[in-house]
Amino acid sequence: SSILYCSLARLSETKVSMAMRQTPLTCSGHTRPVVDLAFSGITPYGYFLISACKDGKPMLRQGDTGDWIGTFLGHKGAVWGATLNNEATKAATAAADFTAKVWDAVTGDEVLTLAHKHIVKSVNFTQDSSCLLTGGNDKIIRIYDLNKPEAEPQEITGHTSAIKKALWCNNDTQILSAADDKTVRLWDRNSTEVVKQLSFDMSVSSMEYIPDGEVLVITYGKTIAFYNALSLDMIKTVDAPASIHSASLHPDKDFFVAGGDDFKLYKFDYGTKEELESYKGHFGPVHCVRFSPDGELYASGSEDGTLRLWQTAVGKTYGLWKCVLPGEFSCLMTNN
Repeated sequence: SSILYCSLARLSETKVSMAMRQTPLTCSGHTRPVVDLAFSGITPYGYFLISACKDGKPMLRQGDTGDWIGTFLGHKGAVWGATLNNEATKAATAAADFTAKVWDAVTGDEVLTLAHKHIVKSVNFTQDSSCLLTGGNDKIIRIYDLNKPEAEPQEITGHTSAIKKALWCNNDTQILSAADDKTVRLWDRNSTEVVKQLSFDMSVSSMEYIPDGEVLVITYGKTIAFYNALSLDMIKTVDAPASIHSASLHPDKDFFVAGGDDFKLYKFDYGTKEELESYKGHFGPVHCVRFSPDGELYASGSEDGTLRLWQTAVGKTYGLWKCVLPGEFSCLMTNN
């Protein structure tokens, strides 16, 4: 058991959060860079976190503490993408062994292996977990009916370079995809036709879809851009101090976080675009960052092989963070 104390001189309560030191929880276990992560929804057992890593061994953790639950064993190459369904009963992974796999997230058992023609980069469940969307280096978006695993997937073609991310949107009636052809495309699921398209001067590094409010978060270069996910109309863009690999919007849409090449995590005010905080904890570039479903923390994954959990409101008692306010303010974190 390790306990970290940080004592602060007496301050007015309004300044406590800003003055308290951010103390991230470090989640070790991976042996190579962590390249993707995803949270489940909030379940009766809390919420959960899955990580994709180049070591080929995706891991499941308790979301609010980072405690390791299990490792999904079966891939024979780097895992580039990982996701959980809302209920945290199913997991899916995308890998360099030319497969996507579906797992029972409760037992850890492999349920399905879906063979592809090239490296798979992205996996995403429909809201009812009945279909899985995949994308990767063969430039094809595929829809698998998990109730008919022997059936051929529906294929959507049009991208001219490797697909980095493919996500369901608009109540699973449409699909958003980002590829190395420097485009983001919105597809109709039934007709498989492109509805709208965005073109950029460089490859998009990440994409996050927020169903509540239909917001699309895209990063490219040093830019974090926000779009309406249905119309692909731009809402706003923000430039960060360094090249950004990933960004995530808080569920309440009051701020967003981003990480990239300079090892730091940045927190911005979504309304004013002001940089509020920046923290350096990782020892390598940050590849992925996501807010938890309750918005109380955000998780980051890095080239350094670790995941870190960061408090949204520094100084709040939550998960393993315990804060006491006696005569002088002191904050402690317990790792049991």
